[in-house]
Amino acid sequence: MMIRGSALRKTSLAEELAGRLRKQITAGKFGVGEKLPPEPELMRIFGVGRSTVREAVRMLANTGLLKVQQGTGTFVENLSAQGEPMEQRLKRADIRDLDEVRRILEAAIAEKAAGRRTEKDLGRMEEHLRERGAAAAAGELDACIAADIAFHTAVAEATHNEILAELYRSVSVHLQRGFRRIYDDTSCLLASQPSHEKLTGHIAAREPREALRTIALILEEP
Repeated sequence: MMIRGSALRKTSLAEELAGRLRKQITAGKFGVGEKLPPEPELMRIFGVGRSTVREAVRMLANTGLLKVQQGTGTFVENLSAQGEPMEQRLKRADIRDLDEVRRILEAAIAEKAAGRRTEKDLGRMEEHLRERGAAAAAGELDACIAADIAFHTAVAEATHNEILAELYRSVSVHLQRGFRRIYDDTSCLLASQPSHEKLTGHIAAREPREALRTIALILEEP
């Protein structure tokens, strides 16, 4: 079966090649037990060197997708990754998938934070919220996105559920990169500042239901 390819441009050519191959494998272009084209052909298709091909194959073999048989070739072992670390999975995740996870997490986080927050938690939230508003008003996109992520992370930490907070921190690292691609300026972030202030007010007042309603509105904002 033919592999479609084009020249690779990213800094980590091996990671990019691994991603291209992974997509074709999980899409079913290769069946379990099917042999991949030899190294020279992969080098020609993707315009990369031998070391890049070998590193990409090693990455996929480590996740259980491929199996390398010395002297025979490289074969598809599974159609989905079995042992891929979550951090690596998040790194290559589509921004829409990350946003869906964020929506699920933030609903639970807002409700729990309103019932468990401490004065110290509230202080951190308010500090990051002020930074968010100032950066949005000044048109400083990177600073505004960073403050927005820091605010929501502070809300997650206010749940005092370390697993929930760590899940949000892991997702937020990659969301931050995605937001930089989505937003051209701070106009949307500035427009959503009042709703974030309202959320903080409900958390401060220990109003879980109202916090849940407000985060639902925030998640529907641009």
